[in-house]
Amino acid sequence: MPSVMLKKNAEGKLVFYVPKKDLEEVAESVEFDSPDKWGGEVLLSDGSKYYFEPMNEQPDFPLTLRALRLDSGE
Repeated sequence: MPSVMLKKNAEGKLVFYVPKKDLEEVAESVEFDSPDKWGGEVLLSDGSKYYFEPMNEQPDFPLTLRALRLDSGE
């Protein structure tokens, strides 16, 4: 489970960065993206998918979390 850094870009979109892989992609969708629940499955612009344990509120960004990569079995 890699540590990933999350931030918002100038357009307000979520940017997903994995330092060990030097991967930086925009999140196309987040399974739960409301003020009272955030996280779940995240689809990135390159087609890869990651999973964050859902939180009871939307976090403040920037933020570093551990994520499970869904399309490779990591």
